[in-house]
Amino acid sequence: MTNEYSSLEKIRLEKIQRLRSQGIEPFPTRSERTHTSLEAAQAFEATEAAGQADTVKVTLAGRIRATRPMGKITFAHIEDGFGKIQLFLRANDIGEDQLAFFNREFDLGDFIQANGTMFRTRTGEITLRVQNFQMLSKAVTPLPAAKDEVVDGQVVRHAALTEPELRYRQRYADLAVNPEVRRIFQVRAAAVKALRDFLDGHGFLEVETPILQPLYGGAAARPFITHHNQLKQDLYLRISFELYLKRLLVGGMERVYEIGRDFRNEGVDRTHNPEFTQLEFYIAYADYEKVMVLTEEMVGAVFESVLGSRKFTYQGHVIDLTPPWTRMRLSDGLAEMAGIDIIQHPTAESLGEAMRSRGMAVDPKMPRGKLIDKLLSDCLEPILIQPTFLYDYPREISPLAKSMPGDPTTVERFEGFMAGFELCNAFTELNDPLDQEARFFEMGRDYNVDDEERHPMDEDYLQAMRYGMPPCGGFGMGVDRLTMLLTDSSNIREVILFPHLRKED
Repeated sequence: MTNEYSSLEKIRLEKIQRLRSQGIEPFPTRSERTHTSLEAAQAFEATEAAGQADTVKVTLAGRIRATRPMGKITFAHIEDGFGKIQLFLRANDIGEDQLAFFNREFDLGDFIQANGTMFRTRTGEITLRVQNFQMLSKAVTPLPAAKDEVVDGQVVRHAALTEPELRYRQRYADLAVNPEVRRIFQVRAAAVKALRDFLDGHGFLEVETPILQPLYGGAAARPFITHHNQLKQDLYLRISFELYLKRLLVGGMERVYEIGRDFRNEGVDRTHNPEFTQLEFYIAYADYEKVMVLTEEMVGAVFESVLGSRKFTYQGHVIDLTPPWTRMRLSDGLAEMAGIDIIQHPTAESLGEAMRSRGMAVDPKMPRGKLIDKLLSDCLEPILIQPTFLYDYPREISPLAKSMPGDPTTVERFEGFMAGFELCNAFTELNDPLDQEARFFEMGRDYNVDDEERHPMDEDYLQAMRYGMPPCGGFGMGVDRLTMLLTDSSNIREVILFPHLRKED
């Protein structure tokens, strides 16, 4: 440890040495828990209802969260992954020496194992009458500063770890002292399970595709680059699953999905993290309209499963997922909210001038597609609170989507928005290998080499398409953002266990 120990840590280190000098190991190899706190309480209530109270013998284990010495008795609360439960240590049961030993050597944060018989106190609390106890793990560093509150005559300790940067850096302490944070990740796990249940129930097959890829693609993002020493080859951490999943459709798998990590070498803000969890699915013989309907069903089913309702509150807004969601053509939304009809501005120069005339700062080198994306992000996205599909996007920013019949400048693409940010993105997928090859050439010509919007030519993907790809619809959604909605979290870092942070000075 590079830092010096605090005075409290030194006291606890002395206790470790004192225990070992007495032949007591403060970090024993084995533990022998028979019940969780929840199981013990349920077992007691069952025997109590049968008129056989005080017969449930258990061995519990958990972290000490509160202690209350009272002469020849001590009350303590321990916490495990299923809840809290009270311990009752009495000199008449364990001896005065053992009671004194507990009060002297055990601290808040220590893990303890205790066995005995369950009973209910006069105040009505289900409690373990301790017969024996053992140290399982000595906490050298006290958990973050806490305050005391009296609840039902008992002192309950509430952690005061509130500073976000410290909470993210020490997520282990955050989880240990803030039960609402543990709840966020329980909700997240339930959401992922609900997504799997929905897709499995609709005939999809879950698959895994490469994370290290010889060529990145499937999204507009700058990749992370690494190097394989033996192969003497640069590789990329994937930015999307798309091109590999669509290869599977060529191979005859008609409904596939993947839930996994994507990596994008981009900025960090309240809805972006360079490493994030994505769901993508692809379905043969479907278009973007069918995917819209499936999206409404899937997201609603997840909220129904996790929260019990398709209505929820996010940052003060009551949001209703009942289908159908609002559908709005992208050009109509921009004309209404930004006052610019992008159809009347077919070039980057014309659109940039229109944006500048409305006081928007515009890079003169920005392609038309990125200008439209900026309009969307600045003028339309923040006001889309209720679930909304924006659809029919410019071809320039959708190199993998199929053009609308009779309109080669527009593609069948939608993005789903709610609560003021994008949740999902979907296409009628381009399955014409000649058109796809032309799109790759256009991206290489119209964008700078270091432009994150530039999509590299993927010859192997084109080869796969030449074998024949069925008409299909594709979908992508950020699981982190979905969890933000489910837990009313305002920042993506709240729903990622270990978000990326700058180095500490």
